Amino acid sequence: MMRALESVARRLTRALDVAMHRAYGWRWNPLHLSGALAAWLLVVLTVTGVYLLLFYRVGAPAASVQRIAADPWLGSWMRTLHRYATDAFLIAAALHALRLLGQAREWGPRTRAWLSGVFLFGVGLACAWTGFVMAWDSFGMRLAVAGARLFDALPILSEPVSRIFAGDRPVPDAFFFLNLFVHIAFPLAMGVGLWLHVSKVARPVLAPPRALKWRITAALFGLSVLLPAPLGPAGDPLSLPRETPLALTSTWWVPFAEGAAPWMVWTTVLVFTLAVLAVPFVGRRPREGSWAPSWVDPRLCTGCDQCTQDCPWGAIQMVPREDARPTLVALVNPTLCVSCGICSGSCPPMGVGPPGRTGRDQLAELRSDLLPRVQALPRDGRVVVLRCEQGSSALPRKLEAAGAMIHPLTCVGNLHSSVVELLVRQGAAGVMVVGCPPRDCVGREGPKWLEQRFYHDREAELQARVDRARVLVVTGALGRDDEVLDEFGTFRRRLLALQALEAEADVDLRELCEPETAGALP
Repeated sequence: MMRALESVARRLTRALDVAMHRAYGWRWNPLHLSGALAAWLLVVLTVTGVYLLLFYRVGAPAASVQRIAADPWLGSWMRTLHRYATDAFLIAAALHALRLLGQAREWGPRTRAWLSGVFLFGVGLACAWTGFVMAWDSFGMRLAVAGARLFDALPILSEPVSRIFAGDRPVPDAFFFLNLFVHIAFPLAMGVGLWLHVSKVARPVLAPPRALKWRITAALFGLSVLLPAPLGPAGDPLSLPRETPLALTSTWWVPFAEGAAPWMVWTTVLVFTLAVLAVPFVGRRPREGSWAPSWVDPRLCTGCDQCTQDCPWGAIQMVPREDARPTLVALVNPTLCVSCGICSGSCPPMGVGPPGRTGRDQLAELRSDLLPRVQALPRDGRVVVLRCEQGSSALPRKLEAAGAMIHPLTCVGNLHSSVVELLVRQGAAGVMVVGCPPRDCVGREGPKWLEQRFYHDREAELQARVDRARVLVVTGALGRDDEVLDEFGTFRRRLLALQALEAEADVDLRELCEPETAGALP
């Protein structure tokens, strides 16, 4: 059941990515940074919320909010931006969870991130609820009555909360003060939840790139100016409004809460919450095979500390050796390791990585399988494509039809540079590495470290003796197979030109220029 759910989530996210890549390109796909966007939208909500708080009056909630909404210069769009940012936060958080589920990144060391993310989403819904009630228009009153009906079913308070809205007396100011207090306290709780959410992540990304961040903010601002959020008439328990503005993004539960029995609503909430919280425990895999944690061969470790720097989860630390060698030795904490294998590509002596995926394992597989097949081909057909398995499933077939020899990788961050060097030195015309978009790597930082190792001398770097003209790194975004094929075609033509130049260089110029007459120059 869990694998089927992950499969559905994966298909949905990939379909959304294809649409975004075709519309905007992978560099501007906001879905790759849905978690960072959610964190940034919390900042937008805080700034706009502080402004609105300055003009909100507990003694006259509806009148103060109507006064804010009537201000065409600042108040109207600031209130609407606060409302739209709330909707955008919930959407971004839901898409972030969907992506993690589709990539099977919700279990093991990531359990805390999943549980805290569920907490953040739930608090976000509750914060939206109290915010609508604070406005005290017809919709806010509707939410308050629905909530009172649910809480009256619980054996918590001695007096029914619904009596407040009977209409025999004004709603007390204490009710609105309590809503205001909760509405302010919830963001503080979300700050703690956000810290827990990223506490096990090395180098967490809490904000999208500057250009994308301000484009999203500008889009929300433009929408707030052009389409102000509706505000109903002031809430009155003794009158039934003809129309009630809705906000189904953040209050989709209201029709069910109003129509069903309270016990059914609470049972549904409890079952759904427990099911979501159980996802990391139901979806976990045995820590074996491709899910086995990394390990370190202490005989090969030189104490260079590079694997600890590259690990996206802080799962490796340097500890004292048990032998007489003076250096430290790397040690993997299996409870933190997510088996991404990025450490495999960071170790010059190839002494760390998941079982079967260390640099030495990669070279052994290359010599036994790929290299003989490469050497059996003509020189112009020896173009090897090393591709991430997370990419397009149709791309390998298209590349093979174009003349490439395909070799899969669990992540391009696993790739040890010695594999590329050996391929080039043993007869491959060229090597093209196709990775996922850098912001959508299952290993978080695979494309980033690959590019640093190949072109910026980061350990374990691709040696200078390897001709960079025979190496190409490209991004294979979903729905953009044509771009990868164009890159491959250009790369292959470049390799053919290099082959022609090498053939010319092999000509013996002394013999070519030898005059036929006797007494020629020596």
